[in-house]
Amino acid sequence: MKKNIEIVPNIERLFGTRDENLQILEQGLNVNIELKPDTVQIEGAARDVARAEQVFTDFAHLGRSGQALAQGDLRSMLRVVTEDASATLRGLAEAGKQRSFGKRQVQPKSINQRRYLDAIEKHDMVFGIGPAGTGKTYLAVAMAVSALNNKQVNRIILARPAVEAGERLGFLPGTLQEKVDPYLRPLYDALYDLMDGERVDRYLEKNVIEIAPIAFMRGRTLNDSFIILDEAQNTTSEQMKMFVTRMGFNSKTVITGDITQIDLPDRRRSGLLEAMDILRNVDGLSFNFFTEEDVVRHHLVQRIVRAYDERSRSQQMSLELPQEAGEGREQEPPLQQ
Repeated sequence: MKKNIEIVPNIERLFGTRDENLQILEQGLNVNIELKPDTVQIEGAARDVARAEQVFTDFAHLGRSGQALAQGDLRSMLRVVTEDASATLRGLAEAGKQRSFGKRQVQPKSINQRRYLDAIEKHDMVFGIGPAGTGKTYLAVAMAVSALNNKQVNRIILARPAVEAGERLGFLPGTLQEKVDPYLRPLYDALYDLMDGERVDRYLEKNVIEIAPIAFMRGRTLNDSFIILDEAQNTTSEQMKMFVTRMGFNSKTVITGDITQIDLPDRRRSGLLEAMDILRNVDGLSFNFFTEEDVVRHHLVQRIVRAYDERSRSQQMSLELPQEAGEGREQEPPLQQ
């Protein structure tokens, strides 16, 4: 099937500076798109052509409404549209605008990121589990800022276990807060990226935003709050149980972690791993998982994560071999977490 449609304004932005967006559309929707003198010709199966045409229609609508998309955001949204038949360019753009993330508009860069944002909107407790660089923490903080801006909550509480990865808190100089601040720095970074610095400082001073180690949560009931627990793989069983029972009325909780980076001493069982097992069938919870395909840092990070995952799977398979199968050859010991 071939379909000719009118050329939309600023079509070069839709195609991308080197036609990179056009390649996403052609490969993701299995169509061929050709620019004619007065029209754009789309060729492919009827259903695929209709989806591609919808992208052009949505792009034209966004242009008429004055909503300009940065190239990075547009490219990410097109990837989501091509991967999820229920997603539209207009719907993603308007959802991002409605969420009111502060000084920055945040768009999901993968289908799993979109599902994660949708889950946070629909559920009171959400788990985001996956490797580094998949946006688990940043998107959770963005949703917290949105909820605060829209007066859905009165405060944001960000927590992290102060577990050392080779260091020792006792040898660090300064007060307790100064000792733990380095472990909480990623949360500060996300806040300052999403909000004006003066506003963040003012909210921190008035405890509208609170950033603290998880131990500071004990004995509290957190009402009207957006609560985030980051690096949850480094919580103990007792800490995780304590944290998930802090949530009060009109509150939302997001718990993020990477189960491949557990730094607990003495090989203690991770509270996140235990929660995944105990809470998986509890109504009202949402578990969301990310893979290396969702990594949004430098492209090398995605390859590095994949290499570590392949090594881990290979070692796991060798450990599961019957004992007699391993006789006569030396096996590598498992990596120490």
